[in-house]
Amino acid sequence: MSIAHCASDPGRSRGRLHGEPGRVVRGPRDAFQRDRDRIIHSIAFRRLRHKTQVFVAPDLDHYRVRLTHSIEVAQIGRGIARALGLNEDLTEALCLAHDIGHPPFGHAGEDALKAAMAAHGGFDHNGHTLRTLARLECPYPLFDGINLTWETLEGLAKHNGPVARPGWALAQIDGDFPLDLASHASLEAQIAAVADDIAYDNHDIDDGLRAGLLALDQLMEQPFVAANFRAVEARFPGAPHDRLLRELVRDQIGVMVNDVIATTAANVAAAGVANVDDVRAAGRTLGEFSADLAASERDLKRFMYANLYHHPEQIAAAGAAHHVIARLFAAYAADPRLMGADWAARVPGGAEATVRHIGDYIAGMTDRFAIDRYAEIFGRAEVPAALAHV
Repeated sequence: MSIAHCASDPGRSRGRLHGEPGRVVRGPRDAFQRDRDRIIHSIAFRRLRHKTQVFVAPDLDHYRVRLTHSIEVAQIGRGIARALGLNEDLTEALCLAHDIGHPPFGHAGEDALKAAMAAHGGFDHNGHTLRTLARLECPYPLFDGINLTWETLEGLAKHNGPVARPGWALAQIDGDFPLDLASHASLEAQIAAVADDIAYDNHDIDDGLRAGLLALDQLMEQPFVAANFRAVEARFPGAPHDRLLRELVRDQIGVMVNDVIATTAANVAAAGVANVDDVRAAGRTLGEFSADLAASERDLKRFMYANLYHHPEQIAAAGAAHHVIARLFAAYAADPRLMGADWAARVPGGAEATVRHIGDYIAGMTDRFAIDRYAEIFGRAEVPAALAHV
């Protein structure tokens, strides 16, 4: 199964935007290992522990958040990369960083920022991931950003495929350090994208069952899930129901991972690609599910949207979150001093730059920080009931 000839080589990296002469390198780490470590040590990565994954501002410790999701994606992606002989460190860095640009309250928060910033280019969480890592996170003395390699920035920009019309945030990063947006990304980036699908397809089932918003009877209407659950029951007759459900999730991850490994290796062989540059020029995604499993995965996604993501309780929480972000944005636009002395002192001139500055501030918030700032401005009694538990 090894396709190591297509792996990204840290020794042949296209480098970093900023030179780093005289830096003390801690231990024998290559360029991609240093990228992974920079991401893990970033403030933006730590903030993911209090950002929505599925449940808005979850009040129970057992639900996943953006941080735990990102770690689970990294575990899946690293395993696939290892089996295929790809670069594990680059894959892990991409998996860990892929959600760093998400604002508080997940997609509800993103929708609110898109609307508030619509006249000035809008908001896109993937573009904001690049903006956060290349401009906003500033731990080094001589340059902005954490100065990731070209390959890591490229993978974050294009892990879902070529970008024909980049938003303003990604376009700015690409203008500084061209990322060849019209081509496909490395196989490591493609694997990171499919690992994300595998993680949330299955772990969201786990959380949905735990929350009581999904029922096994509903899930059994999905042929892919039903077949895997029957196999689990046959292997463990009489086992407790909750343990069978957790085994189901593990089994489905295994089925999906094995399918991606086999399909990706077959695609590489059929395409005749000899190296990572050929992967970028292949004109199609090579790291993917087989056609049959891709169809089952799409059906599962449709089911999850209908029964979990658009569940009435979820819709109510999303509406409350949208309301909070919209009112916060309006308040900061009316009086930037409400953002606090540091952010207020750095408000740039011009309407567009100011709107984007406010967007940066809000996008960096965690769920509970946003709720606290809302309560501080409008009063705790004004916090929507769906979010008042935080």
